[in-house]
Amino acid sequence: MKEGGWYEEADEKVIMEVIAWQLSQAMEKKRISKSTMATRLKTSRTQVNRILNAKSDVTLSSLQRAATLIDRRLKIELV
Repeated sequence: MKEGGWYEEADEKVIMEVIAWQLSQAMEKKRISKSTMATRLKTSRTQVNRILNAKSDVTLSSLQRAATLIDRRLKIELV
């Protein structure tokens, strides 16, 4: 599976799915709707859907802003 970049692509997909799930769970816990999140992020609900959809490309700044609104922080490391 490591041949042809499949491993890295799968690894990235899993990371994005986990982040999207964590954001979604925190929004539910804080009772923040997608519309409310969009308003607070000063963006569209479509963009919030992209953030919560692990299949979409999302910028780190968008993830950081979303994390801040749910009292979390985005931590990225090189290992």
